[in-house]
Amino acid sequence: MKDNLFKNVQAFSSFSVDDLQKAKQFYGDTLGLSVHEEDNEMGLTLELESGIRVFIYPKKNHTPATFTVLNFPVPDIDEAADALAELGIALERYEGFHQDEKGIARSTATSDGPDVAWFKDPAGNVLSILEE
Repeated sequence: MKDNLFKNVQAFSSFSVDDLQKAKQFYGDTLGLSVHEEDNEMGLTLELESGIRVFIYPKKNHTPATFTVLNFPVPDIDEAADALAELGIALERYEGFHQDEKGIARSTATSDGPDVAWFKDPAGNVLSILEE
């Protein structure tokens, strides 16, 4: 493979949902992200402020991802968790993680990584907020 084959491409991530309209409402209206519908209902593109794009496509036999498909770095995880709660979005709880009363897994050492909390989109895909 050539050394520069992927060097200058605009890579993007994607994941599936079972209902594009619910996804459009959730990501656009609820989370306030910039959402663009693709022609012929092929999917949605999230345009994040960082310039990153995420493609969301419909899949009839969609099965939610069992891992985090999209991470949202935030400057204050408590503020973000409170904002999600105000929107009626519950944080998920997972075995093996010590999560506080809000549902935030707090790091006790820098080697643990950032403070993180998880939530789901209407299709059941796992998303996270994590403190920068």
